[in-house]
Amino acid sequence: MKDIVEVLRDEGITVDDIVATALELYVPHPGVETREKADAVFRRELNIALSDPNLALLIYAGILLEERGRMKMLPNLRGEDYERDLTYLIADEVLGMSIAKYIGGYKGTFEYVRYDKAKPGILSRLGPFMDDVIGGLIGGVSSNMYTRAGFS
Repeated sequence: MKDIVEVLRDEGITVDDIVATALELYVPHPGVETREKADAVFRRELNIALSDPNLALLIYAGILLEERGRMKMLPNLRGEDYERDLTYLIADEVLGMSIAKYIGGYKGTFEYVRYDKAKPGILSRLGPFMDDVIGGLIGGVSSNMYTRAGFS
C-alpha cells in the first residue's frame, strides 16, 4: 500500500511545500499566535486529514486528471485547452471545493477560496487540477487549524 504523501512526493509536492504555502496566508489567531505554533498545528491537522482514505482518493483523482491532461487525453476537452485557464472548465474548482468542504466544512470552503484567489507558494506552479486539489487541502486543513488550535 502506497501512502498519499508518497504519491504526492512522487508528483513533486512535499508536506513542507504544502505547509510553507499554507503559512504564506497565515493570520495570527488564538492558539496559533505565532508562525511556529501555526506550523505545528497545521502539520498535525494535515496528518489527520491525509490519513483518511476518502481524502486520499480525492487527491489521487486530481493527480490522475492532471496526468491525463498533460497527455491531452481528457474526454470532451481539446488537448490545447488543458493548458489554458478555461472559464468553462469548473471540474477542477469543484474538486478543490469538495476537498476543502470534506475536511473543514463551509469554513474550509471559504479558506479554499482565499488560497485559490491568491495562489501562494506551490499553488502558482501547479497545473489546473492540482492547484485546486492542494488549495482545497490547504483550505480545509487551515480551517481546522484555526478552529481547533485552542483545543490542543
